[in-house]
This record gives sequence, C-alpha cells and structure tokens, in this order.
Amino acid sequence: MSEYAYEVAIDIRLRDVDFMGHVNNAIYATYLEEAREAYFSDVVGHSLVDLDTVLASLEIEYETPIEAEQDVSVGLEVTGLGDSSIPMVYEVRADGERAATARSVQVFVDRESGTARSIPPKLRNQLESDGR
Repeated sequence: MSEYAYEVAIDIRLRDVDFMGHVNNAIYATYLEEAREAYFSDVVGHSLVDLDTVLASLEIEYETPIEAEQDVSVGLEVTGLGDSSIPMVYEVRADGERAATARSVQVFVDRESGTARSIPPKLRNQLESDGR
C-alpha cells in the first residue's frame, strides 16, 4: 500500500463474520473507523474522541469479500483540507489484495452549538504534512 500515507493492520473478530464466512459488509465501516482513530492517534497525537469531530459522510465501494482467515489492513490518507472538513480516502486489503475502497469526510464542530468550526491551526499543520 505504498501509495497511502498511513497503513494499519486490522484484526478480524469472530463477530465480524457472517453465516457465509465473509466479513459482513457493515463491518467495513468499523474497520475504517479503527484506521481513522489509529491515524489520528499516531499522526496527530490525539484520539478522535478528544478532537470534537463528527463523521459527515462515508462511501464504501466493495470489490471482493473478505474471508475470515485473511490478513486485513487499511491504507488511508487525507486528500486535502477544507476550513472545517478533513476528506480521507481508504483502501481495505485482504491478503494484500484490494477488497474495498472508501471515502469519508470528518468535520470539526463546536460542541455547544453543533455547528462546524475551523480546523485548529496546529492540527491543520500536522494534517497537511500527513505525518511524513
């Protein structure tokens, strides 16, 4: 996944697998969330829980099923920054092969009003350098 700025291994849990022996399609969103949290913790040094953001959009394109015994990883990167928004792209891989691609937008919000607010300058600098 060298084309992505960040990559994280994902553990498949027994509850992730449906009766066909595949990872359930809804679980992919959880894998993306785990990757997003790891990215923010590793690159920015803060958990998403502490950053007053919300997930504004999520789009997943499934390509191949993930089998229960496969090794899964997610590559991701920030594709650009808006005033308050952080768009990200992802690739979910199973045994090194693309299983899905996804896009999301995380938005900074004011906790009290619930309205969008600008990305803090220090965080913006960290995200623009993408942890490289």
